[in-house]
Amino acid sequence: MAEETRSPVLEFEDVSLSFEGPPVLDHVSFTVNEGESCVIFGTAGSGKTVLLKTALGLLKPDSGRVRVFGQDITDMREEELFDVRSRIGMLFQEGALFDSLTIEENVAYPLLNQKSIHSTPDEARRRVEEVLRFVELEHTLEKFPSELSGGMRRRVGIARAIATRPPLVLYDSPTAGLDPITANTIVAVIIKQRDVSNVTSLMVTHRYQDGRLVADFRFDPATGGLRPSPNGTGPGTRTRFMVLKEGSLVFRGSQKELEASTDPYISRFVARRA
Repeated sequence: MAEETRSPVLEFEDVSLSFEGPPVLDHVSFTVNEGESCVIFGTAGSGKTVLLKTALGLLKPDSGRVRVFGQDITDMREEELFDVRSRIGMLFQEGALFDSLTIEENVAYPLLNQKSIHSTPDEARRRVEEVLRFVELEHTLEKFPSELSGGMRRRVGIARAIATRPPLVLYDSPTAGLDPITANTIVAVIIKQRDVSNVTSLMVTHRYQDGRLVADFRFDPATGGLRPSPNGTGPGTRTRFMVLKEGSLVFRGSQKELEASTDPYISRFVARRA
């Protein structure tokens, strides 16, 4: 899809939000277009998770506008948000699985409980098997979250997030607390989902390695793994980086621009190339 024909999927226009104190989001403006990936850095408390929850309509801004798929959701009532949310996948921190439900029940939850989806139990079962196979956990249907490792639970969370085939997926710290090998596996699943389904994605992370993988690698269906993107082509040209500081958006640009920044705060999130 040519750059000029990509339509905006998520737009923040001068968005501010506070909780009885300093702004958590302070006049934040940006646009993420169809098929783009956006990697978001920032220290704890900089507003990263709040930004994602605002995009999902879980939090309302004090001022500014939020548009998703061209619809202004800023003042939408909860029931009006059902259809919009059915088109957004969300991986919450630590996966946020229901401990008392099996893996099958966890992944099926949005299919059976989002009013705009209208999945029958049989349809939900088939889709659950499909997405668990996608994240290579098809053998876990009858298990409970407590029986899985942290990395496996995170992959189940991704399966649940993409079960409704959403064109926009939000990932909140998908690799937090994981060892480097497992973290790379999680990011590989995110890249696979992006490239197989052409989804638009926002990923909050503290690991520059995660952003580098998203920008520099693509899924290879021939091998089922990742391979480097040729320079100047592929997903890397559609990856943007953002840095939040105390609720303000202090950087938005390409990987090259991020690595070239001399700002001390921005530079702390960058692992320089050798």
